[in-house]
Amino acid sequence: MEAGVDSSSSRTTALHQPRQDRSPSPCAPQAPGLGPDAGPCDLVTVPARQGLEAVDILRLRDGVGPVLHDGECDTLGFLVPPGTADAWDVPGSACTQTHGRGLRVVPDEQPLTGAGWLVAPEAAFSSATDPAVLRDALGEAARTIAAVDRCR
Repeated sequence: MEAGVDSSSSRTTALHQPRQDRSPSPCAPQAPGLGPDAGPCDLVTVPARQGLEAVDILRLRDGVGPVLHDGECDTLGFLVPPGTADAWDVPGSACTQTHGRGLRVVPDEQPLTGAGWLVAPEAAFSSATDPAVLRDALGEAARTIAAVDRCR
């Protein structure tokens, strides 16, 4: 399956180990069971094809935070620090302020109805994806996809 994803279980996660130097983020718990106390995150959503390519790019650079997928795997959602939505302007994507509406980061729990983890919090390199790094990865992913499509 794409993006180093293990689909052998009902819960899907990227196949890499978290780094020990994870930096704290206001939108992700630092220990199991802190989900309800975690602050809100913003959520950048992109089409799955571009998102999977960006996950691979970010993973290679140790920059991927938790990533959600919708039930049909049409879109991916990258957890980013609160406030990202105020300045997000990447074409083909959307950034939504969640204001804590139903989005909790709790290991081993399904995050939202109809969604699952592509990169679970405990498997991520950081507790949220840096917006500038995500912007660059999404741009690189779009250029890669365009190049592949031209070769067909």
